[in-house]
Amino acid sequence: MPQESMKARRARVAEIIRRLHQTYPDVKCELDHQSAFQLLVATILSAQSTDKRVNLTTPALFERYPTPHDLAVAPPQEVEEIVKPTGFYRNKTKSIQGAARMIEQDFNSEVPRTMPELLKLPGVARKTANVVLGTAFGLNEGSSSTRTSSGSPAGWDSPRKRTR
Repeated sequence: MPQESMKARRARVAEIIRRLHQTYPDVKCELDHQSAFQLLVATILSAQSTDKRVNLTTPALFERYPTPHDLAVAPPQEVEEIVKPTGFYRNKTKSIQGAARMIEQDFNSEVPRTMPELLKLPGVARKTANVVLGTAFGLNEGSSSTRTSSGSPAGWDSPRKRTR
């Protein structure tokens, strides 16, 4: 079979994206969040948990610790008590506090906007980074997440304007 030209490949990809938008017009992340930082924390907490459980847990967490600094300096035992319902709470506490600390110290309290920088954060692997890049920043690095309504991967709707 002859190799597809770059022009033909781009046309095929554009058609696939068009069909995905047509099939899944209202894709949105199922994790409740108001900022990139909240989405990052919620996505870390979602490992081995459900979005519903995370969405029941994060309001108390973000009310008490609304900024990366607040979460970074919080007593770990207090954070553990809040995130305990999501499971694996000790490891998740270390991850979200470590990520908050690094965001504060290395990224001027702003969630990084690139894959390599996100992957430096504790508790963040490619799947979490893709969810954050696609949902919070509208960037598509190629996602394999199912953390969106309708079951389509995060990032498929990245070319469209977001409403929150």
